[in-house]
Amino acid sequence: MERNLKYTRNIGIAAHIDAGKTTTTERILFYTGINHKIGEVHDGAATMDWMLQEQERGITITSAATFCEWIYKNKKYQINIIDTPGHVDFTVEVERSLRILDGMVVLFSAVDGVEPQSETIWRQADKYNIPRIAFVNKMDRQGSDFFNVCLQMKKMLGANSIPLQIPIGYGDNFIGVVDLISNKAIVWDENNYGITYQEGPIPFEMKNIVKKYHNKIIESLSEYDDVIMEKFLYNSSSISEEEIINSLQKNTINMRIIPVFCGSSFKNKGVQAMLDGVCRYLPSPLEVKDIVGVNPINKKIETRKASEKEPFSALAFKISSDPFVGRLAFFRVYSGKVYAGSYSLNTRSGNKERISRIYQMHANKQNPIGSIEAGDIAAIVGFKDIKTGDTLCDEKFPILLESISFPDPVIGIAIEPKFKSDIDKMSLALSKLMEEDPTFQVRTDNYTGQTIISGMGELHLEILVDRMKREFKVEVNQGKPQVEYKEALTDLVEHREIYKKQTGGRGKYADILFRVEPGNIGTSGLEFINKIKGGNIPKEYIPSIKKGCKEMMKNGPLLGYEIDSAKVTVLDGSYHSVDSDQLSFEIAGKLGFRDAVKKSNPVLLEPIMKLEVIIPEENMGDIIGDLNRRRGMIRNMDNRKNIKVIQALVPLSEMFGYVTILRTLSSGRGNSVMEFSHYDIVPKNITDNIIMGNNCVTNKEKKNNKK
Repeated sequence: MERNLKYTRNIGIAAHIDAGKTTTTERILFYTGINHKIGEVHDGAATMDWMLQEQERGITITSAATFCEWIYKNKKYQINIIDTPGHVDFTVEVERSLRILDGMVVLFSAVDGVEPQSETIWRQADKYNIPRIAFVNKMDRQGSDFFNVCLQMKKMLGANSIPLQIPIGYGDNFIGVVDLISNKAIVWDENNYGITYQEGPIPFEMKNIVKKYHNKIIESLSEYDDVIMEKFLYNSSSISEEEIINSLQKNTINMRIIPVFCGSSFKNKGVQAMLDGVCRYLPSPLEVKDIVGVNPINKKIETRKASEKEPFSALAFKISSDPFVGRLAFFRVYSGKVYAGSYSLNTRSGNKERISRIYQMHANKQNPIGSIEAGDIAAIVGFKDIKTGDTLCDEKFPILLESISFPDPVIGIAIEPKFKSDIDKMSLALSKLMEEDPTFQVRTDNYTGQTIISGMGELHLEILVDRMKREFKVEVNQGKPQVEYKEALTDLVEHREIYKKQTGGRGKYADILFRVEPGNIGTSGLEFINKIKGGNIPKEYIPSIKKGCKEMMKNGPLLGYEIDSAKVTVLDGSYHSVDSDQLSFEIAGKLGFRDAVKKSNPVLLEPIMKLEVIIPEENMGDIIGDLNRRRGMIRNMDNRKNIKVIQALVPLSEMFGYVTILRTLSSGRGNSVMEFSHYDIVPKNITDNIIMGNNCVTNKEKKNNKK
C-alpha cells in the first residue's frame, strides 16, 4: 500500500543546553508507544542519550534519529525525530540536522527564557528556512514565566510568537493549560504519567485573559488572511476552529508566525498537545519547496519533487561508526525510492556503490528495512567512500545537491600515544573520528612535529580523547589547549618565480609571474584567476600552479597557521618544451607563493567569542573590570529578574580558566555561556609576544629532540 506523504513529519528538537530536549523526546517515545518505560536523563537511562559519555554527563553529545507514529484526528502520522545537542561545542550536530529537516520544535526554559544557544539555533533555522513551533518547558519550576518567554522571543529573536495555550498555574501549582483555539481547559492526570487528561471549562478567574489572547490570535492571522480579517471586522464569533487552524498552518509554513505551546515534560504535562501541534502546523515533505540541485554533466539547475515516481536523490548528513555493522551513513531521501542491494551514484566521488543494507534508526538500534522512499530518513551500510554532505542519486539521472557548510575549529591540543606501539591505532582512531565529525581536524605542527587535534571547544576535544580511549583502546598524553589562529594577507604583491633544476638528462623548468592579494571579504580559501594569453604557459600546467598555491595556504609565513583567504592571479610566464612538466609548475607555485606572502604584510587572526555572563548586580564592577583586562568589548547590559546579563566579545586566548575566575569574583553565583563569533586581527604587540613564545617552544623542542 502506497504511503501518503501528507502524513509524514520530519522534525528536529533543538534548544539551549538543559532546556529539556531529551526529556521531551523520551515522553514522545513513551506516549507514541515506542517505549514502554520513560528513560530519565538524570538516571543515565534516556533512550536517545545512548553514548556512555552522554549518560555519565547528562548531556546530549551526538544527534540521534528515531521515528514514531501518532494518531491525530483518526489519521496515523509518521514522525521522524532528530534529538540534537544543546552545548555550543556540538553545534555541528544541529547544523547538519537542520539541513535535512522540514520542521522544528524549539524548546525554551520557562525560567531562563531565550538563552545564547537558542539564538544560534534560531539563526541556523532561519538560514535553512525551517518552519518551527515553540514549546516553553519547565512550567513546573519556581520562577517560570510563560508570557515573558513569548516577549523575549519577539524582542531577541524577532519572532512573531503567538501563544496557542495559556498555563493554568505556575511552579508547583502548574496543573494544565487552556487551549486558546477550542477555549477548553486541559488538565493532566499525575497518577498515570500524564497518559490521560480531562478537558473542561475555563477557570472563571482566567476568562478575561483567555479572551484577550484568543483575540490576539485572530488579530495576528487577520494581517495575513483576508477571509479572517473580514470576519474579524464584522463578526469575530463566526470564525470557526477549522479556519483558525488552517490559517495557522499556512502562516507557520510560510514562517510568518511561531505557534507557542507550554508544559512540563519532566512532570508529563503538555507533550501530547505539542505532538498534535506538530501534526497540525508543521509541513509534510509535500508542503516544503522542491529540492534544487545541479546536474553535474550539463551544469543545469534541476529540481526533484517529493515523490516515489521521481528519480532517486538523497543527501548524506551524518557518518558514524557502529561496532557491529561498521560505517553507517545517515541520509534523507528527497525523491524516488531505493532498495537494499541496489546501486547508487555518489556525485562527489563519481563512484557507483552498492547499498548493502538499509536501516530505520532508533537511537543506536537498527531496524533493517527493504527499501526507503521520498520524505524518509534512514541509514545505509555498504559505501566505501562517503562523506558528510555527499549526494546519492540515480546514475541515469545525476544531480548534485547543495552540501553542508561547517564552522572552522577554534581550539587545539597536542597529543601523542602513551605507548609507541599505539601509533597506528591512534592514526586509525583519528581518521574514523574525522570521518564522523567535520569540525574535528588533525594536523602536524611544522615546527615541533607534534600531532595537533582541533575542535569547537575544550569539552568537544575532551569527549573525543575519551572516545579514543573507550572505543579504540588508545590512551594518549595531551598538552594544554591552544588557540587555533589563522593568518591573513593585507598587501598586494607581484612576484616572479623561476624554478630550474638540472641533474643530467631531463631537468625541471617553470617560470611564473603572478599577483598575490587578500581574498574578497566574506570568502575563505583560494580564489585563483588565470590571465595567461598566447599559450605562454600551456593550459595543462595551470591546475598544477593552483594546486601548489593551495597546498602552501595550509602553512602561513608567521607561525605556520592556515591562511584564511587569498587571491592569486597568474599574469605571465614561460616553459621549456622538454624540461617543463606539471610537477615543475606545482613546485614553482609552492615556492613562489611562500616567498610572495612573506612580503604581503601578513597578520595573525584570532577567534573571537560571544560571551554572556549572568551575575548578581553587586558584582558588576569586578566582572566588567576583569573582561576589560581580557581585551573584552562589552556589547550589551540587561536586567533579567533581579540579575544582570552582560554580553561581550572576548578573544578566546584570554578565556582559558574563566569559569573558575568568574566563580571567585561572584562568590560562586555567576554563570557564563560562550560561543564562537568570528575571527579578528590580533594586535601587533600581542602577535609579537605569540611569535616570541612560539620560537622559545620550538627551540626547546629541538634541544629535546637532539637529546
